[in-house]
Amino acid sequence: CDRRRKVAIQSCKGLFMYSGISEIVPTGVKIQLIDMLSGAGLPVIEATSFVSSKWVPQMADHADVLRGIHKAPHIHYPVLTPNMQGFQDAVAAGATEVAVFGSASETFSQKNINCSTDESMLRFEEVTSAAKQRQIPVRGYISCALGCPYEGHTEPSKVAEVAKRLYGMGCYEISLGDTIGVGTPGSMLKMLQSVMKEVPTDALAVHCHDTYGQALPNILTALQLGICVVDSAVAGLGGCPYAQGSTGNVSTEDVLYMLHGMGIETGVNLAKVVEAGDFICSALHRKTNSKVAQARDRTL
Repeated sequence: CDRRRKVAIQSCKGLFMYSGISEIVPTGVKIQLIDMLSGAGLPVIEATSFVSSKWVPQMADHADVLRGIHKAPHIHYPVLTPNMQGFQDAVAAGATEVAVFGSASETFSQKNINCSTDESMLRFEEVTSAAKQRQIPVRGYISCALGCPYEGHTEPSKVAEVAKRLYGMGCYEISLGDTIGVGTPGSMLKMLQSVMKEVPTDALAVHCHDTYGQALPNILTALQLGICVVDSAVAGLGGCPYAQGSTGNVSTEDVLYMLHGMGIETGVNLAKVVEAGDFICSALHRKTNSKVAQARDRTL
């Protein structure tokens, strides 16, 4: 990635709250966390998920969260919308950007959103069509881009196929997710090269979980190919209920430390992100997964 270009660090706060935290987090805590991340200068903060409260009770307050946050100028607050019902609820709550989430694995798609990959594409076409009519941008996620907890290795050609379909239906950006964190720079390179044959580089992002400690090397591989959008989670919290043993998305703090050390501009205040991580870890009574935060604590 050209160091003169600004790398966008996107906080997938809504995603880690949805996928990796089993307890009910008070609405006020969620709102305060998002506001703290806004104050740190993150350009994109995934605010919440408009999923069924029957299946994901942790997200039952999605509308209250979206309405309660202080929306800062020039910051985007997308929300997850798996289907038309979620999209309609999100729009009613004031969402101005949404995201759909599919999978490169058939089994994972069935486990995660209760439909096949082809069926999910039909649902997403409904959402993207409705969003286009309202001039609402749609982002696309692809889970299991490097491996699946049920099927094992994911073929790069399958990821490229799903990415092409999402981009073709109008998703302005496709986030390629190593959901279980099994990727290495080698497998990341092969997957990205395959996807880049079908989708422009500037429409791609990476979303790396850190189960095997490979998230930062994988992100560096993506940067070297010119991909300049990185998803992350404050304090590295999260995981996935359908991928037992996988850890959370790479910590925002650690990504920022690496980028700043490379002289790459992000516009994000690392110290404020660390504060936000301390806040949410204290609220959840959990230890941070951020190496940067851990190192800072040892040197105090």
